Amino acid sequence: MHHRPRVRTTFSTLTQLLLASDRTIGLTDLRFCATYGGIPPGYPCKPVNDLRIESLLRHAELAHPTAPVHLLPPPREHPALYSGASGPVEVLPPIACTGTFHSAPLDPSHDPSLYRSTLTIVWFQHTPTLPTATGTDPPLHTVPWDHLARDRRL
Repeated sequence: MHHRPRVRTTFSTLTQLLLASDRTIGLTDLRFCATYGGIPPGYPCKPVNDLRIESLLRHAELAHPTAPVHLLPPPREHPALYSGASGPVEVLPPIACTGTFHSAPLDPSHDPSLYRSTLTIVWFQHTPTLPTATGTDPPLHTVPWDHLARDRRL
């Protein structure tokens, strides 16, 4: 029997972020969509935005059933425009993002070659760009990973 050195597997990522907790997370799946794409004509308001956010969360749960889903609450702008029957105008950033991130296991007893922690995050931003450690809008680096993510066996 030949002795083979143990090879540490690294996962390919689109980008890596260093969280405020000093944990590095890797983005492995990213979906951009227009915040108001596919929504019937009208005006953006709180009820429409709440339904849109619920739809994005539901889609994230279905697309990534093994990962918990977390929403970074979006900024809601209230321009001085005419209020309609559903209330005042409320505008979300134009790009809705759903990203699945992975990191080392949370449980120290889990073998890092067999487990990794995972979390799917839904957030909104103004441009269709990859998140970065310094330029993400909103700041993904503040996500409390240890409380939200879950270990998953590979």
